[in-house]
Amino acid sequence: MTPADLAELLRGTAASVLAERGLDVSVLPQTLTVERPRNPEHGDYATNIAMQVAKKVGTNPRELAGWIAEALTAADGIESAEIAGPGFLNIRLDKDAQGAIVVSVLEAGASYGSGDSLAGKKINLEFVSANPTGPIHLGGTRWAAVGDALGRILSAQGGLVTREYYFNDHGAQIDRFSRSLIAAAKGEPAPEDGYAGAYIADIAQSVIQQRPDVMDLPADEQQETFRAIGVELMFTHIKQTLHDFGVDFDVYFHENSLFESGAVEKAVESLKSSGNLFHEDGAWWLKSTDYGDDKDRVVIKSDGNAAYIAGDIAYFQDKRARGFDLCIYMLGADHHGYIGRLKAAAAAFGDDPDTVEVLIGQMVNLVKDGSAVKMSKRAGTVITLDDLVEAIGVDASRYVMIRSSVDSSIDIDLDLWTKTSSENPVYYVQYAHARLSAIARNAADLGLSADASHLALLTVEQEGDLIRTIGEYPRVVSSAANLREPHRIARYLEELAGAYHRFYGACRILPQGDEDATDVHRARLALCAATRQVLANGLELLGVTAPEQM
Repeated sequence: MTPADLAELLRGTAASVLAERGLDVSVLPQTLTVERPRNPEHGDYATNIAMQVAKKVGTNPRELAGWIAEALTAADGIESAEIAGPGFLNIRLDKDAQGAIVVSVLEAGASYGSGDSLAGKKINLEFVSANPTGPIHLGGTRWAAVGDALGRILSAQGGLVTREYYFNDHGAQIDRFSRSLIAAAKGEPAPEDGYAGAYIADIAQSVIQQRPDVMDLPADEQQETFRAIGVELMFTHIKQTLHDFGVDFDVYFHENSLFESGAVEKAVESLKSSGNLFHEDGAWWLKSTDYGDDKDRVVIKSDGNAAYIAGDIAYFQDKRARGFDLCIYMLGADHHGYIGRLKAAAAAFGDDPDTVEVLIGQMVNLVKDGSAVKMSKRAGTVITLDDLVEAIGVDASRYVMIRSSVDSSIDIDLDLWTKTSSENPVYYVQYAHARLSAIARNAADLGLSADASHLALLTVEQEGDLIRTIGEYPRVVSSAANLREPHRIARYLEELAGAYHRFYGACRILPQGDEDATDVHRARLALCAATRQVLANGLELLGVTAPEQM
């Protein structure tokens, strides 16, 4: 019996109890919450359902809890249900029901933890979208890891996810990039507002190799040549870096295409026609304050050029025209204003602003020997994804970026994340999987196989704790998807690894010496197989490898 099964049983039992006494069943929440008590002596699971609804039906919480407990203990799979405090219910499962969690994992395999809460929902997930003017920096690295993990998690709940990269190939930053390449080709310092770093000189030389005549071209042709070839070279590098990091996209959407196709002009005219743009001080403004934004936004500047939001508006319309039900944007720490403006733009078109979700990621810093690492060898001014991977590897880089809420900044201690010890979170989780893999190999050498038909024999406290931890996994995945919080998976895996390591320390899994194998050994092997499966499933959602040996 998984926590979800217990919650369903509990709701049905509570509904029957209320109905039998002529009380209002509609006050019950659609999904009841059951939690594992911090103190195992209080039971396997606990619920406060009686305290939630007693007042609404005009009864005492402890009295209602008593009625529910009496009915619940008559149900299959329940060993006991006891009242605690002002009306909590502490519940114990019988051993067969608890063991059913292990069986469900073994039967489901790689699909254990998957759900259907987002079944059929078309989701556009846009992340990274770094300007093609330099390598991916640490902020982009965080979104690469978190975005890819979120895509996997949403898909595990049935979402139809399209990973999209918004390729910013229009605007002033591209002009500055081109001028920087030209300066490097001439052996001159970078423009004051330009880009520096060894990579700029490398790209400039690659442009010259492709177009040996580029320095002899007229100024406008020269800039366009450096722009076109330089952007392509930079973006090729970005794609390769992301691919090596385990991140690939379904769509690379070019910002410039919105202007070339007339989509921006069409979107602006639509807003003018609806009265949602107004003209003031020579510029056209979106009435975004009418839709909850903190200020109105310039869409067409007084010089006649489109402001950045003009492309954003057209881009949102394009996404909706492609049939997406939900558009998730993952943006950097300096983009808080985009939440209000994108939702306001959606509302101005008569669309539901809830089709827009904006996640804001906070800053990332590197620390080594107690001091901040400030500069990249290649990029000159920022630390890059390549720098981080070189320092701690792909798995640790992805894991450290994912395991904290995006609302919080991260200080990555390079010394910690290169340790091969339990202090290193990713090593701690991966080592549990490797240890379980070794046990499976050793069991095979002994001719011993797992047997889930004897799980009722597992009565040691650490066995029960491990089984119940495994049972939490589907709920964790569902919460991570619904809250858009992949870090929940990482923190759960650390909890599961801890439960396993404690079990390993308390229980002998394989027979020793001339000892005969027993049904307890076989049952423990089944529990090990289930634990290994859940660790592998969770690591897969994070895009982190599950090693067979370490």
